[in-house]
Amino acid sequence: MTMDLIPVDLLQTFVAVAEAGSFTGAARALGVGQSTVSQQIQRLEQRTGRRCIERSTHRMALTADGEVLLAHARSILDGHARLQGYLAAVPLRGRLRLGACEDFVLSALPDVLAAFARRHPDVDLELRAGLSENLYEAFDAGLLDLIFVKQREGDRRGTVAWEEPIAWSAHPDFRIDPEAPLPLLLYPPPSVTRMRAIEALERAGRTWRVAFTSAGLTGLTAAARAGIGLLPHSARLLPPGLVVQQGRSGLPELPCIRFVVIGPGGANPVVDALVATILQWSGLQWSGVQGGR
Repeated sequence: MTMDLIPVDLLQTFVAVAEAGSFTGAARALGVGQSTVSQQIQRLEQRTGRRCIERSTHRMALTADGEVLLAHARSILDGHARLQGYLAAVPLRGRLRLGACEDFVLSALPDVLAAFARRHPDVDLELRAGLSENLYEAFDAGLLDLIFVKQREGDRRGTVAWEEPIAWSAHPDFRIDPEAPLPLLLYPPPSVTRMRAIEALERAGRTWRVAFTSAGLTGLTAAARAGIGLLPHSARLLPPGLVVQQGRSGLPELPCIRFVVIGPGGANPVVDALVATILQWSGLQWSGVQGGR
C-alpha cells in the first residue's frame, strides 16, 4: 500500500490535541475553531488509515496507533521547525519581559505561550504575574515590555482583546443567605475587580464582608472551592470547579471589564509576534499595537 505524505498542518493539529487533552484546548492553542480541529483529525485518520483518537462524551484518549503516531509527529515537527528557522530570512530572537494579570496567567496563558514558543523557539521570555494596577506601574517604569491587564479607569492605551461583564462565581453548592452580608473573596487593593464589585454592592445597598483575601488566584480559587464565599471574576477565564452565580437572589449585576494588551509602540517584531498570538487566542485579528508609554 502506498501512502501519500501527511501534511504538516495535520500533524500540528494532532500534537496540539494530544498535548491539550481536548479538541477545545487544541483549538485555543492553534487559534482556530473547534470544527476545524475535528475536520483535520478526520483527514489525518483518513490519510493514515488508522484510528488515532478515541472519543467519548466524557474523555478523549489516544489509541495505540495514536501513541506511535504522536512520537513520529513530534520528531517530524521538530525537524520542520529547525528547517524553517534555518531558511527564515530573519528568525525572531531576543528577550521579552511580559506582565500578565493573575486571571490570564492561570487560565489561557499556557495555551498562548505554547503557540508562541512553537513559532518562535529562540525568543526568551520573562513573566511577571500580578494585579493589573501593579503591572501598569511596572510597565510605565520601563520594567516590562508588554502587559496583558484589565483596563483601568481613564487609561485608553493598548488594544482591547475582549470585554465582558464581571461575573459572580462560587462552588456549585454555595448558597446565599439573603439575611447575612455577602461573604466576598477578593484580591487586595488596588484590584480593579475588587473595586468594581464593592462599588456595585454599595450602589445596590447590599451588605457585604471580606471573607477571604489573597494576592494570588490560586488562593482565591481554593477559598471558592471550599465554599467560603463569592468570587467576582471573568466568566471567560473562570477557574475549574467554579460556576457563575448570576441571577441568584441579592446579587447585583456587575459592570464590564476590558482586557487589553499594551506594548511600547513602534516596530518591535518580538513584541508584535506575542501580541498577535494573544489576540489570535482571544479571537481578534491584529494589525498593530496601540502606543504604550
